[in-house]
Amino acid sequence: MGSAYFYHLTESSLEQTLPQLIGRARQAGWRIAVRSADAAQAEQLDTALWAGPDDGFLPHGVAGGAHDALQPVLIGLPETDFGNGAQCLMAVGGVDVSPEDVAAHERLCVLFDGHDEAALNTARAQWKALTGAGCSAQYWAQEGGWVKKAESA
Repeated sequence: MGSAYFYHLTESSLEQTLPQLIGRARQAGWRIAVRSADAAQAEQLDTALWAGPDDGFLPHGVAGGAHDALQPVLIGLPETDFGNGAQCLMAVGGVDVSPEDVAAHERLCVLFDGHDEAALNTARAQWKALTGAGCSAQYWAQEGGWVKKAESA
């Protein structure tokens, strides 16, 4: 069983943070699925990943293409059947996550906007549901860098 990591974004946007976290996951050798709330957000994330970090390119695709299984990073919607063998699932935009998502991946990353009250409430409910189901979880906040604020084993 994997673990869930919650990322409370207060100093940078999702479009700035996601490429950094994907880069770290790729360094671990993982394939990644990004579960987006809607098609518009998926398109924004696709654009952000094409821009990529300053020091490199993040190869990726949007689910529904002929080569989904080959994509190291695949962006899709909640109903997407990611076929890229992802070891890391990144959930953005308040999409639902479950203990089954944690069990199916090495890492589940929940990224949420710390300036959005609805996003905060959704993340709190997700934390409670996952830890209540016995999932290992960590909560990270941006404070000049990433600071671990809570951990549940």
